[in-house]
Amino acid sequence: VTKSPTMMKHLGQVINDESKRLRFLVEKVLQMSMFDRKKAVFKKKRLDLNEMVENIANSFTLRVEHTGGKIYTEIEAIDSTIYVDEMHFQNVINNLLDNAVKYRKPDQPVDIYLRTWNDDEHLYLSVRDTGLGLKKDNLKKVFDKFYRVHTGNRHDVKGFGLGLAYVKKIVMLHHGDISIESELGKGTKFTIKLPVIKD
Repeated sequence: VTKSPTMMKHLGQVINDESKRLRFLVEKVLQMSMFDRKKAVFKKKRLDLNEMVENIANSFTLRVEHTGGKIYTEIEAIDSTIYVDEMHFQNVINNLLDNAVKYRKPDQPVDIYLRTWNDDEHLYLSVRDTGLGLKKDNLKKVFDKFYRVHTGNRHDVKGFGLGLAYVKKIVMLHHGDISIESELGKGTKFTIKLPVIKD
Protein backbone atom coordinates (compact mmCIF):
# COMPACT_ATOMS: atom_id res chain seq x y z
CA VAL A 1 0.00 0.00 0.00
CA THR A 2 2.72 2.48 0.96
CA LYS A 3 4.31 2.19 -2.50
CA SER A 4 1.19 3.56 -4.17
CA PRO A 5 0.38 7.22 -3.37
CA THR A 6 -2.95 6.84 -5.21
CA MET A 7 -4.01 3.92 -3.03
CA MET A 8 -2.83 5.74 0.10
CA LYS A 9 -4.94 8.76 -0.85
CA HIS A 10 -7.95 6.56 -1.59
CA LEU A 11 -7.64 4.62 1.67
CA GLY A 12 -7.12 7.84 3.63
CA GLN A 13 -10.34 9.24 2.19
CA VAL A 14 -12.25 6.01 2.91
CA ILE A 15 -10.98 5.98 6.53
CA ASN A 16 -12.00 9.61 6.91
CA ASP A 17 -15.49 9.07 5.47
CA GLU A 18 -16.11 5.86 7.38
CA SER A 19 -14.89 7.21 10.73
CA LYS A 20 -17.26 10.16 10.23
CA ARG A 21 -20.11 7.73 9.60
CA LEU A 22 -19.22 5.48 12.57
CA ARG A 23 -19.79 8.38 14.95
CA PHE A 24 -23.45 8.29 14.03
CA LEU A 25 -24.12 4.55 13.90
CA VAL A 26 -24.59 4.16 17.65
CA GLU A 27 -27.05 7.04 17.60
CA LYS A 28 -29.33 5.28 15.14
CA VAL A 29 -31.28 3.33 17.76
CA LEU A 30 -31.65 6.48 19.87
CA GLN A 31 -32.83 8.41 16.81
CA MET A 32 -35.47 5.78 16.12
CA SER A 33 -36.96 6.20 19.60
CA MET A 34 -36.79 9.98 19.18
CA PHE A 35 -38.86 9.79 15.99
CA ASP A 36 -41.57 7.93 17.87
CA ARG A 37 -41.84 10.90 20.20
CA LYS A 38 -41.73 13.45 17.36
CA LYS A 39 -38.52 15.03 18.65
CA ALA A 40 -36.32 14.66 15.58
CA VAL A 41 -34.45 17.84 14.67
CA PHE A 42 -32.86 18.12 11.24
CA LYS A 43 -30.03 20.37 10.18
CA LYS A 44 -31.02 20.73 6.53
CA LYS A 45 -28.90 22.28 3.83
CA ARG A 46 -28.71 22.33 0.05
CA LEU A 47 -26.57 19.50 -1.32
CA ASP A 48 -25.99 17.80 -4.64
CA LEU A 49 -27.35 14.24 -4.77
CA ASN A 50 -25.11 13.30 -7.72
CA GLU A 51 -22.02 14.37 -5.79
CA MET A 52 -23.16 12.58 -2.63
CA VAL A 53 -23.79 9.34 -4.56
CA GLU A 54 -20.34 9.49 -6.21
CA ASN A 55 -18.61 10.08 -2.85
CA ILE A 56 -20.45 7.26 -1.08
CA ALA A 57 -19.84 4.87 -4.00
CA ASN A 58 -16.14 5.72 -3.80
CA SER A 59 -16.07 4.94 -0.07
CA PHE A 60 -17.89 1.65 -0.61
CA THR A 61 -15.72 0.45 -3.50
CA LEU A 62 -13.35 -1.63 -1.35
CA ARG A 63 -16.15 -3.42 0.50
CA VAL A 64 -17.88 -4.39 -2.73
CA GLU A 65 -14.65 -5.38 -4.48
CA HIS A 66 -13.81 -7.54 -1.45
CA THR A 67 -16.77 -9.76 -2.49
CA GLY A 68 -15.35 -9.94 -6.03
CA GLY A 69 -18.02 -7.57 -7.36
CA LYS A 70 -18.14 -3.96 -8.47
CA ILE A 71 -20.09 -0.80 -7.71
CA TYR A 72 -21.42 1.16 -10.69
CA THR A 73 -22.82 4.70 -10.80
CA GLU A 74 -25.20 5.98 -13.48
CA ILE A 75 -25.49 9.72 -12.89
CA GLU A 76 -28.35 10.93 -15.07
CA ALA A 77 -30.11 13.53 -12.90
CA ILE A 78 -29.99 17.10 -14.22
CA ASP A 79 -31.74 18.87 -11.31
CA SER A 80 -29.83 17.12 -8.53
CA THR A 81 -30.14 19.64 -5.69
CA ILE A 82 -31.57 18.21 -2.49
CA TYR A 83 -32.46 19.98 0.76
CA VAL A 84 -31.63 17.43 3.43
CA ASP A 85 -29.94 16.67 6.73
CA GLU A 86 -26.55 15.53 5.42
CA MET A 87 -25.79 13.00 8.15
CA HIS A 88 -29.20 11.31 8.03
CA PHE A 89 -29.44 11.25 4.26
CA GLN A 90 -25.94 9.78 3.89
CA ASN A 91 -27.00 7.14 6.42
CA VAL A 92 -30.00 6.29 4.20
CA ILE A 93 -27.77 5.53 1.20
CA ASN A 94 -25.16 3.79 3.34
CA ASN A 95 -27.81 1.56 4.94
CA LEU A 96 -29.04 0.43 1.52
CA LEU A 97 -25.48 -0.36 0.45
CA ASP A 98 -24.78 -2.12 3.76
CA ASN A 99 -27.80 -4.35 3.14
CA ALA A 100 -26.68 -5.14 -0.40
CA VAL A 101 -23.32 -6.37 0.89
CA LYS A 102 -24.82 -8.16 3.94
CA TYR A 103 -27.49 -10.02 2.00
CA ARG A 104 -25.39 -11.14 -0.93
CA LYS A 105 -25.33 -14.73 -2.14
CA PRO A 106 -22.89 -16.69 0.05
CA ASP A 107 -19.38 -16.88 -1.45
CA GLN A 108 -20.46 -15.03 -4.60
CA PRO A 109 -19.61 -11.55 -5.86
CA VAL A 110 -22.26 -8.84 -5.53
CA ASP A 111 -22.60 -6.00 -8.03
CA ILE A 112 -24.31 -2.78 -6.95
CA TYR A 113 -25.78 -0.18 -9.32
CA LEU A 114 -26.49 3.37 -8.12
CA ARG A 115 -28.52 5.54 -10.48
CA THR A 116 -29.90 9.09 -10.31
CA TRP A 117 -32.44 10.59 -12.72
CA ASN A 118 -35.22 13.18 -13.01
CA ASP A 119 -38.68 13.73 -14.32
CA ASP A 120 -40.43 17.14 -14.21
CA GLU A 121 -41.41 17.01 -10.55
CA HIS A 122 -39.14 14.47 -8.90
CA LEU A 123 -35.56 13.41 -8.38
CA TYR A 124 -34.86 9.69 -8.13
CA LEU A 125 -32.13 7.51 -6.70
CA SER A 126 -32.12 3.74 -7.14
CA VAL A 127 -29.86 1.19 -5.46
CA ARG A 128 -29.90 -2.18 -7.21
CA ASP A 129 -27.95 -5.29 -6.26
CA THR A 130 -27.41 -8.80 -7.61
CA GLY A 131 -27.80 -10.41 -4.19
CA LEU A 132 -30.11 -12.93 -2.56
CA GLY A 133 -33.35 -11.12 -3.34
CA LEU A 134 -36.54 -11.47 -1.31
CA LYS A 135 -39.72 -13.53 -1.38
CA LYS A 136 -42.92 -11.60 -2.12
CA ASP A 137 -44.17 -12.27 1.44
CA ASN A 138 -41.17 -10.42 2.86
CA LEU A 139 -41.50 -7.36 0.62
CA LYS A 140 -44.45 -5.94 2.57
CA LYS A 141 -42.63 -6.20 5.89
CA VAL A 142 -39.06 -5.03 5.13
CA PHE A 143 -39.72 -1.44 6.27
CA ASP A 144 -41.28 -2.56 9.58
CA LYS A 145 -39.31 -1.83 12.72
CA PHE A 146 -37.39 -4.83 14.10
CA TYR A 147 -38.36 -7.03 11.14
CA ARG A 148 -35.48 -9.09 9.80
CA VAL A 149 -35.64 -11.50 6.88
CA HIS A 150 -34.72 -15.01 7.97
CA THR A 151 -31.43 -15.90 6.29
CA GLY A 152 -30.90 -19.40 7.66
CA ASN A 153 -27.68 -20.11 9.52
CA ARG A 154 -25.97 -16.84 8.60
CA HIS A 155 -23.89 -15.60 11.54
CA ASP A 156 -22.39 -12.73 9.56
CA VAL A 157 -25.71 -10.87 9.27
CA LYS A 158 -26.07 -8.86 12.45
CA GLY A 159 -28.18 -5.89 13.47
CA PHE A 160 -31.34 -4.80 15.21
CA GLY A 161 -33.66 -4.83 12.19
CA LEU A 162 -33.87 -1.03 12.38
CA GLY A 163 -32.02 -0.25 9.15
CA LEU A 164 -34.87 -0.08 6.66
CA ALA A 165 -37.39 1.32 9.17
CA TYR A 166 -34.90 4.14 9.75
CA VAL A 167 -34.37 4.57 5.99
CA LYS A 168 -38.10 4.86 5.32
CA LYS A 169 -38.66 7.26 8.23
CA ILE A 170 -35.88 9.60 7.08
CA VAL A 171 -37.05 9.57 3.45
CA MET A 172 -40.66 10.29 4.49
CA LEU A 173 -39.54 13.12 6.82
CA HIS A 174 -37.78 14.65 3.78
CA HIS A 175 -41.12 14.60 1.87
CA GLY A 176 -39.96 11.67 -0.22
CA ASP A 177 -41.00 8.08 -0.81
CA ILE A 178 -39.17 4.76 -1.08
CA SER A 179 -40.22 1.58 -2.85
CA ILE A 180 -38.73 -1.88 -3.25
CA GLU A 181 -38.70 -4.43 -6.07
CA SER A 182 -37.09 -7.81 -5.57
CA GLU A 183 -36.86 -11.28 -7.02
CA LEU A 184 -35.60 -14.24 -5.02
CA GLY A 185 -32.21 -15.35 -6.28
CA LYS A 186 -31.80 -12.36 -8.60
CA GLY A 187 -31.47 -9.28 -6.41
CA THR A 188 -33.21 -6.23 -5.00
CA LYS A 189 -33.80 -2.66 -6.11
CA PHE A 190 -34.74 0.27 -3.85
CA THR A 191 -35.98 3.50 -5.42
CA ILE A 192 -36.10 6.80 -3.53
CA LYS A 193 -38.30 9.59 -4.94
CA LEU A 194 -37.71 13.17 -3.76
CA PRO A 195 -39.28 16.49 -4.75
CA VAL A 196 -37.16 18.54 -7.16
CA ILE A 197 -35.70 21.65 -5.46
CA LYS A 198 -36.03 24.57 -7.86
CA ASP A 199 -34.65 28.07 -7.40
